[in-house]
Amino acid sequence: MSDVLSFSAALRERSRSAHSTSEHAGFMADLMSGAGTREDYVALVTQHWFIYAALEEATDRMRLDPVASVFLSDKLTRLPAIEADLAFLIGPEWREIVTPLPTTQAYVARIRRVAATWPGGFVAHHYTRYLGDLSGGQFIGRLMRRRFGFETNGIGFYLFGDIANPEEFKNVYRDKLDAAPWSADEKERVIDEVLVAYRFNTELFEDLARAKAAQIA
Repeated sequence: MSDVLSFSAALRERSRSAHSTSEHAGFMADLMSGAGTREDYVALVTQHWFIYAALEEATDRMRLDPVASVFLSDKLTRLPAIEADLAFLIGPEWREIVTPLPTTQAYVARIRRVAATWPGGFVAHHYTRYLGDLSGGQFIGRLMRRRFGFETNGIGFYLFGDIANPEEFKNVYRDKLDAAPWSADEKERVIDEVLVAYRFNTELFEDLARAKAAQIA
């Protein structure tokens, strides 16, 4: 008899294609390959600020939820690091300059909507962002450091100084996914919402590419 996949393993398997599509979107592929510029990186960090502001606002509301709260950790908090990065990359007036792209606005609205009514949906977005930051995000941070001469300023978003062992942290998080008291139908809903989160990421990269093209034209 074949082994039955755990929920966390099924989640990874079912989202593998969407993850690959997102990370190979043109804007991100250019940034990773060296074709992207420092300005491209700043544009990405800017959009991250809006997304993580919504996610971490929702995190504060989820601290009393019996299911979602077990996934929360102050060690994951990214917003102060993003704000320090933007102050370094743009200057102290950055809040007066940054604006969300259309996909970012839709992404933020989705996070806020599911977090207001559906803990499982919140966990889906929490999982997609933070475990991604602890996985491929670590490579991105190292690459941006080498490419643009950053040390810690500018890439603080990718530095999880309070997490000594990211792999162990991710494994514990996946154990919590497997232990969540969700029905089979609810697990399907959570997986579907993870796919929604990946689609927003892909569409954000497309938005960033269009915004860049408009500036060049």
